Amino acid sequence: MRLKGKVAVVTGTGAGIGKGIAQAFAREGAKVVAASRRAENGQPVVDGIVKAGGTAIFVKCDVSVEANVRSLFATAIERYAHVDILVNNAGVNFSKTFEDTEPADWDRVVNTDLRGSYLCCREAVRDMLRHGGGSIINIATIHTLASLPGAAPYDAAKWGLVGLTKALAVEFASRNIRVNALSPGLIDTQIWADIKAAAPNVEDCVAYWMSNIPMGRPGTAEEIAATAVFLASSEASYVTGANILVDGGLTSQLISKAFYESKPLVGDDRSGAKQ
Repeated sequence: MRLKGKVAVVTGTGAGIGKGIAQAFAREGAKVVAASRRAENGQPVVDGIVKAGGTAIFVKCDVSVEANVRSLFATAIERYAHVDILVNNAGVNFSKTFEDTEPADWDRVVNTDLRGSYLCCREAVRDMLRHGGGSIINIATIHTLASLPGAAPYDAAKWGLVGLTKALAVEFASRNIRVNALSPGLIDTQIWADIKAAAPNVEDCVAYWMSNIPMGRPGTAEEIAATAVFLASSEASYVTGANILVDGGLTSQLISKAFYESKPLVGDDRSGAKQ
């Protein structure tokens, strides 16, 4: 067990990636403090972990509210004495044209995706400094390399999250706190279901997205969780300030795959050198 005896606070555990990370951490021996805005989503995850033989508690928490975050960490420390690992996964997805984006939209997304992570990092760092270090993992996105239309608040928040990651990594490296970002690509969670549901034709939607992913499929929450386990464990003891991409090759592909086969293009020598 790579995380045996460690105490991990994981936000946004009600479904998808957060749920997968909480479950994977528990299987690896961590004591999990699972946080979510909705008890009806988060508590069943904890119940499942405990039923499977793991150790976990649920804390209702809106990470954009400072008092909630303070209470989350106070509960974790009261129950388990300290915090070794923080995963900032709670987030708000968003898609709307920029001209229709209202200040309230901006505030809602940024307050959860960036401010909430800052608040959690602050509480985690303060405790980690008291007991000798720890690991912080900020769940970002491949939007931190390139963007899509209609994602301005989301992308601004996630780019800020990577900046926060690097700033904290540099500031606390000498004090044994590692801080990394983990950037998923298209993952088979509710967001992927929502994308398909919003498409005029599901088959065309799936074909388009798969043409953009060299591996030809969405990732799974379990695959993201496996990377998070690595970053939280001693196996990543020399990894800090990184933004790890887990995207099936999506950000490495220049354009979407063509729906035809091209003849080979071998090129010719135009350098002026004699053959």
